[in-house]
Amino acid sequence: MGTTTRSIYRYIDTLREAGLVVGKLYGNVYQMGKMSSTFPNLAKFIYFTEEEAYILNNMIENLSVTNTLKKDLKRKLLSVYDCTSIANYTERCNNAPNIEALVAARDGKRQAVLRNYSSGHSNVTRDRIVEPFDFTSEMIDVWAWDVEAGQNRVFKVARIDEVEILPDPWRHESDHRRLQVDVFRMSGEGAIPVKLQLNTRAKALLVEEFPLAEKDLKKDGKTWLLDTTVTCLEGVGRFVIGLAADIKVIDSPELSHYIQDYVRKYVPLTE
Repeated sequence: MGTTTRSIYRYIDTLREAGLVVGKLYGNVYQMGKMSSTFPNLAKFIYFTEEEAYILNNMIENLSVTNTLKKDLKRKLLSVYDCTSIANYTERCNNAPNIEALVAARDGKRQAVLRNYSSGHSNVTRDRIVEPFDFTSEMIDVWAWDVEAGQNRVFKVARIDEVEILPDPWRHESDHRRLQVDVFRMSGEGAIPVKLQLNTRAKALLVEEFPLAEKDLKKDGKTWLLDTTVTCLEGVGRFVIGLAADIKVIDSPELSHYIQDYVRKYVPLTE
């Protein structure tokens, strides 16, 4: 291999630290472990979403500082979380044909038609011409340039009837970019500051439903303060309205106006 014996041993140690099985056969001959053909495809299980990695990291952090496994577990988690590419993840589900077509359009830098896409915002079902360029975790959503709207958007794969790849190449590649995703899993380009006071019940429900919000929580006497930034008001507004008796909006005028408008529009008072 044109290198020193010491370097080879370092390579072997690096492979082991990454979680791979390297066993000694005899003498100075080593072999990487083989996987049985009947064993499930490991690639399906090694990708962690940001929320999953956050939860696993917290579990590992709770181990005793004297636990010798703590350091190794964190290193392996970070290795998988930082290096696993969602582009190589293929979900085996009913959406597989559409996912494969979207991947082909992305890799071939082609425009595609999302047939009968059902929008959750406009409640309209129609075709969309897009330039797909990336996926969210587990390929649940696809990031794409919406040709008609002239902006980057996220489309849910489950809402697509069929994907048709067009012969037309991308025309807006320089504009392609992933939008920010806030702790309430809403995407967009906004940066709206939000501050909430939550009782214990609201705090527990928040962390259960939106684990990433925990990093923006602070204890304040008998209550909790959530000080974060959201991309839009729909996600946080829906959460606050559902727990109106347990949450107080603090110094967040945009959110207060959103909730007031929502109540006037959808919760009319009866005489």
